[in-house]
Amino acid sequence: MIDSTLSEPDVRTSRTAWWWRAAFVVACLIHLYGLYSPHQASSAGAEIPYADKVAHLLLFGSVVYLGLRTGVPARWLLPVVAANAVISELIQYFWLPFRSGDPLDALADLAGLALGAWLGVRALRAQKSSGTT
Repeated sequence: MIDSTLSEPDVRTSRTAWWWRAAFVVACLIHLYGLYSPHQASSAGAEIPYADKVAHLLLFGSVVYLGLRTGVPARWLLPVVAANAVISELIQYFWLPFRSGDPLDALADLAGLALGAWLGVRALRAQKSSGTT
């Protein structure tokens, strides 16, 4: 007879891992759409100072955080996301006629990368010290 309590953590772990991966994929899709869409997101009626910079910070931070949580190696994830911060602004400036590349957006992107990496590493350390996966 199989003890059901032994298999339950495995099911919970695989289910949790699936949710983290799904969230990472969704974050990547939103990230890429936000950066490479031909038209900038409308800010009609939203006159919040620096809202664009906060959006960049959150887009990059969420991709890095979720990537680390899903097990993407930092040595691959961080350089790719950093390169995307610079490349996306160049593409917006040179090839997307209704967009404008902004060096301050690239700085916000890199700040988001740093924040996401910091939070991701902290979460992984906490997870490791608690013994859960």
